[in-house]
Amino acid sequence: MRTINELQDEVIEEFSDFDDWMDKYQLLIDLGSEQEPLPETYKTEQNLIDGCQSRVWLQADMEDDKLVFRAESDALIVKGIVALLVRVLSGHTPDEILNADLYFIEKIGLKEHLSPTRSNGLVAMLKQMKMYALAFKAKQG
Repeated sequence: MRTINELQDEVIEEFSDFDDWMDKYQLLIDLGSEQEPLPETYKTEQNLIDGCQSRVWLQADMEDDKLVFRAESDALIVKGIVALLVRVLSGHTPDEILNADLYFIEKIGLKEHLSPTRSNGLVAMLKQMKMYALAFKAKQG
């Protein structure tokens, strides 16, 4: 299993193939559409993330001491962003997620190229993922 940092480096490498931000947006959209759709049963009010302008659902489950995230959004670019977060953080322990330094967001230039509302949404998604990690860690005792 690759570490969170190895996965981040992979993402950075993928994005470094493109200089033009239109191409990077296209890559985000592609990543979003390749993602498995979230089963309707998970598209609940409870799974909606507060602070996102578009609708983003996030489902977290514990499998073998690792946190598995699934997510979907009704907005193309946001779906791509959430796909990246899921790819980097899913399948790791709560501790690994809580201690992760997510440098890839800045490295690929995501922060500076997102509108303020999308940027806030990204922060809200991350916060929610870390909150799930905290909750599951508490459950583990």
